[in-house]
Amino acid sequence: MTARPVRRLIILRHAKSAWPEDVADHDRPLAPRGRRDAPAAGRWLRDAGCAPDLVVCSTARRTRETWDLVASRLDASPQVVHDPRLYGADVPVLLDVVRETPAHIGTLLLIGHNPGLQELTLRLAGEAAGTALERARTKFPTSAVAVLTWQGSWSELAPGTTRLTEFAVPRGAKP
Repeated sequence: MTARPVRRLIILRHAKSAWPEDVADHDRPLAPRGRRDAPAAGRWLRDAGCAPDLVVCSTARRTRETWDLVASRLDASPQVVHDPRLYGADVPVLLDVVRETPAHIGTLLLIGHNPGLQELTLRLAGEAAGTALERARTKFPTSAVAVLTWQGSWSELAPGTTRLTEFAVPRGAKP
């Protein structure tokens, strides 16, 4: 009998964005704090052994900038897909995107926006108890990283089937 593969879904909310006047929401850049925190998120991923095999990132400027800064701290160069469905996505859309992940991918990093990412994390983790889950339920701030694991295929991913193993909010040092 073949063991079902262990999968890991890493959910990263974009780093803190700026709110410049006359700039469309989709085109908002990172704020100075976001430019400090995104590399810290990359260091956290590297140090936690959470290098992704594939990155699916929203097309919004702040998510793309977040990924560029995260990637600069990783010891890996995963394939990156910029998917417009992630911008403003709700849980059903996010689940569809994740379920499309190719079978050979063990770790997927999803970079997007709230409230969808927090809701996805909570829905996938179900009612399991734990400090990480309680922290994710209370607040899912910018640069937050949730790591969910389960055994099975991407296409079978369903609410309540994962375990939230890590929840971190990496912050960069202030100048």
